Amino acid sequence: MQDERIIALFFERNEQAIKEATDSYGGFLKAVSCGILHSDEDASECLSDTMMKAWQTIPPQKPNNLKAYLGRIIRNLSLDVYDKRQAQKRGSGAVCVQLDELCECIPSSENVTGSLENKELSQAISDFLIKQKKKQRILFVQRYWYMLSIKEIADKNKMSESAVKMSLKRTRNSLKNKLSDSIGKEW
Repeated sequence: MQDERIIALFFERNEQAIKEATDSYGGFLKAVSCGILHSDEDASECLSDTMMKAWQTIPPQKPNNLKAYLGRIIRNLSLDVYDKRQAQKRGSGAVCVQLDELCECIPSSENVTGSLENKELSQAISDFLIKQKKKQRILFVQRYWYMLSIKEIADKNKMSESAVKMSLKRTRNSLKNKLSDSIGKEW
């Protein structure tokens, strides 16, 4: 079923919208959540929570891209579950590593507030990624959106782990320079 029809079902408050959205995007959404949580059970719960959140927010929201809209919801919910889980056990986690890697590229919230709105920051990152070679863009998204490990990325792209690390480091450095230029100062 096409996105427009599924969104229309949400606007009609027809529960079939949840079934159609799950049928269309459930596999993708669960993969996003599993990449963060590494738990099929938690990912299934996040999928259910995502559909509930979509039910609560459509309407008034009318997403242009339903897959991206649902993907953002499940990613945020999964990160929240991850944070709660880490707060409880205070262990080391893979997600922390990936987010720490990006911290070196993105200015502190005070600098962002003073220089760019969050929306502008997101747009700057999107503009940056569009200009990257396809391979670098794929690696970056696999690492920082899908939260795949370096080994998983290397296996999927038939590369060595060191090549993946180097490519990601170069892309992060380029992103840092791009954001620094956009903001007009170093951090």
